[in-house]
Amino acid sequence: MHAVRKHILEILKETGGATVAELADRLEMAPVSVRHHLDILQGDNLIRIGRIERTGSVGRPQQIYQLTEDAAEFFPKNFAVLAAGMVRQIKQVLPADQVDAMFHSMADEMAAEADMAGLESLPLDERLDRITAFLNERGYLARWEPCDDGSARFLLYKHNCPYAGVSGEHRELCLMDQMLIDRLVGVSCSRTTSVANNDRCCTYAIGSGELARALPPQEIALAI
Repeated sequence: MHAVRKHILEILKETGGATVAELADRLEMAPVSVRHHLDILQGDNLIRIGRIERTGSVGRPQQIYQLTEDAAEFFPKNFAVLAAGMVRQIKQVLPADQVDAMFHSMADEMAAEADMAGLESLPLDERLDRITAFLNERGYLARWEPCDDGSARFLLYKHNCPYAGVSGEHRELCLMDQMLIDRLVGVSCSRTTSVANNDRCCTYAIGSGELARALPPQEIALAI
């Protein structure tokens, strides 16, 4: 992003809103130049006109520019550090079996959001369409394809790891994802590559048999 437009976003984040004149003063730029950058930011849906104020009984109303929700993506987040610290503390406080049970419960909770009852009645390829859509809504950048070499029936890819930077230290997150995939697909899937192992993506090989029933949690735990 252009340095001036980035600085405008920072000013609006700091102040909660500013006029063209206030931005021009902070940036030490002519108002016409500031308006040029504001037009671009507004076109990208990063800022909006939040309210209009008058400085007196006469004169042109002042437009107050504010950030939109989309602009939040341009500010650093410390979620990975926070998540790593929380998982570390949990593992220090709880016994290993309770830690595993907690992550298994989280996988079940996520799988329940996918409407398992509807998935179970679908052919495997249609189920995978639904599963990848579900995963993509949660940032996994997933896709699937038939497997050509006969080693599996289908391959499911997750090109983005929402736990990047954390899963390498805490493999329980990888196991939680494995359990989630097994629950969604309905059969035990074999993970052949992993982002946590510095592979380009996580790959799951989905078996050669017919679509199976959804695995109960205790069988998934054994499969993992």
